[in-house]
Amino acid sequence: MVLLTMIVRVADSLPLAASMQEDEQSGRDLQRYQSQAKQLCRKLNEQSPARCTLEAGAMAFHYVIEKGVCYLALCEAGFPKKLAFAYLEDLEGEFSEQYGAKVPSVSRPYSFIEFDTYIQKTKKSYIDSRARRNLGHVNSELHDVQRIMVANIEEVLQRGEALSALDSKASNLSSLSKKYRSDAKYLNTRSTYAKVAIGAVIFITLIVYVRFWWL
Repeated sequence: MVLLTMIVRVADSLPLAASMQEDEQSGRDLQRYQSQAKQLCRKLNEQSPARCTLEAGAMAFHYVIEKGVCYLALCEAGFPKKLAFAYLEDLEGEFSEQYGAKVPSVSRPYSFIEFDTYIQKTKKSYIDSRARRNLGHVNSELHDVQRIMVANIEEVLQRGEALSALDSKASNLSSLSKKYRSDAKYLNTRSTYAKVAIGAVIFITLIVYVRFWWL
C-alpha cells in the first residue's frame, strides 16, 4: 500500500506536489516518515542514484529521479517493489507531460498541488487487487528492479552525506566485486592448468617406466 507520495525539485528540494494517506485503522503516525522523506530529499543531487529503495523498518521509501524531479513514495515493506516503481514511473510520465516545462521557473512550494487528484486516482489503481492483476505490462516495461540500489533510511540520514556518495561507494564495491571475480577466475584457470600438467607428467613417467621395464 502507498501511504505517502512526494514530488520534489532536486536542485533545491522544493516540494512541487504531495499526497498523504492517513492510516486510521492501525493508528500509525506518518509524521515521522514524512520528516524522513523531507530529509532524504534534501540529500539528493544530480549525482544521486536515479532509482533507489531505502528500507525503514515496516516501511520502505522508493524514489525515481527524472529530468531534475524526484518522485518519492512511502510504501509498506511488503508492497511489491515492481508495483512501487511502476506507480512512480506512471506519475513521472503524467507530471512531466503536464508541468515539465514549468518546473524550472516555479518558486512557491506545492505549486502543482492539484496534481494530487491524479496521484489519488493512480494510487487506487495500484492498490485494487483486480487492477494489480491487469498490470501485466509492468513485467516487460519496467526497469529491472533487482538492480535498483537498496539502502537503510536511518543509516543514510545519520551519515550526513549526499546519496551521490552512497552511489559512489556502491560503484566502488561493484568494481571490487568484478575484480575479485576476475582474479578468482584467473586463479581457477591456473589451478586447472597445473592439475593438467601434473597429470601429464605422471602419465609420461608411467609410460617411460613401463617401456623401460617391460620392453
